[in-house]
Amino acid sequence: MAKKLHENICDEIRFNALFKKHAKDLSNFLYYKFGDHLNPKDKTQDAFIKLWENCKKIAPDKAKSYLFTVANNLMLNEAKHHKVVLKHQQTKPKHHTNESPEFVMEEQEYMQKLQAALSNLTDAQRIAFMMNRVEGKRHKEIAELLGISTKAVEKRIYGALKKLREDIKEL
Repeated sequence: MAKKLHENICDEIRFNALFKKHAKDLSNFLYYKFGDHLNPKDKTQDAFIKLWENCKKIAPDKAKSYLFTVANNLMLNEAKHHKVVLKHQQTKPKHHTNESPEFVMEEQEYMQKLQAALSNLTDAQRIAFMMNRVEGKRHKEIAELLGISTKAVEKRIYGALKKLREDIKEL
């Protein structure tokens, strides 16, 4: 059964007075104990919200200890959560693949060949080819960006493909 009005802090005037009296002290307490990175001002507000939600159950003479206990617990929970997050961030994901070691090795060799072949292209060919194949730009867009004709772009890309086929037999 709920307590009578004068036996709890559900009165708005009484609650405001309680807030003005203890909010700064509570915030400072949390700041001194836990530092600024866990948002002590937010936890102070959260503690007052919990006090308001449970105002019928808390006697005015117990309100201060309730606030400090709730706020301290909120900060401890937040610190615990941060530890879990940090631990999770520090664990490196395991790199598992379903591919055989031979496949992985062949893929790495192919990528090395491709990088070498791309470096053998002229700058003009490499730029046009990469804009087309990597960025997905159309010949007309590339021509406008480079300030050349569409035919020149086509010639550069065709030349790049021809040179890549020669350098990499797997293509």
